[in-house]
Amino acid sequence: MAYDPNNIFAKILRGEIPCKKVYEDDFALALHDIQPRAPVHVLVIPKGPYGSLTDFAAAAPAELVAGFFRAVGTVAGQLGLEPQGYRILANCGSDAGQEVPHLHVHIFGGRPLGPMLAR
Repeated sequence: MAYDPNNIFAKILRGEIPCKKVYEDDFALALHDIQPRAPVHVLVIPKGPYGSLTDFAAAAPAELVAGFFRAVGTVAGQLGLEPQGYRILANCGSDAGQEVPHLHVHIFGGRPLGPMLAR
């Protein structure tokens, strides 16, 4: 998926669109999803123009990759999800349902989430 510098997450990172911020550091921004699918539904996006996990893994500096995934874990911990459990999900490409061409990880929690995929 080609990176579109005018996607909603790029605009949020540039401060052009407000968000309900949960966490931010030098590597990532976490925000509440505007259409939550669970009692807790937060998105974590890396600070950089990466369209997918494949793109991110191939092109991002190692410090950003490590910092981004540390941010995902930090956010889950700060949300209090660790004791009961949570799910992380990154849709990559249209067949997976990726809607925004900027890598983002969903963190779901706050209730039993059921099976991973519908059968």
